[in-house]
Amino acid sequence: MDVTHPQGDTRILPATPDAIAGAAALIRQGRLVAFPTETVYGLGADATNDNAVAAVFAAKDRPRFNPLIVHFAETAAAAEAGDFDGRATDLARAFWPGALTLVLPRRAGAAPGSTPRARRPGPDPSPGRRNPPPRRRPRSPQSGRSTD
Repeated sequence: MDVTHPQGDTRILPATPDAIAGAAALIRQGRLVAFPTETVYGLGADATNDNAVAAVFAAKDRPRFNPLIVHFAETAAAAEAGDFDGRATDLARAFWPGALTLVLPRRAGAAPGSTPRARRPGPDPSPGRRNPPPRRRPRSPQSGRSTD
């Protein structure tokens, strides 16, 4: 986990409870924190803080039309930020926590950076394996191809 201190120095820390608490404190202060995900490293910030969201876009030189993914600890928090319809609710129940990203309209009054892409990551399945096994995709009876 990369943690940038207010003095500007960057440290790489193991994911210990103290390091995670320190990273969370930096995020609450509007700072950016790098962290590992299932596939790549992410750049974390408080999605409800406009300045922090702008800092992510600036740090990544990301175009404004390319929205950020927001990770939620609980499905209820994602539903407060994104406009869940029946399909989104069914998908969240079936696959969260896990590596499913939902693209949702922002709920009226939600923080500007909090959607349209919502994710509730699952725990690392084992110390030696970063990714859970892929789920088999349903096949179309007519073509035999995956239905996604």
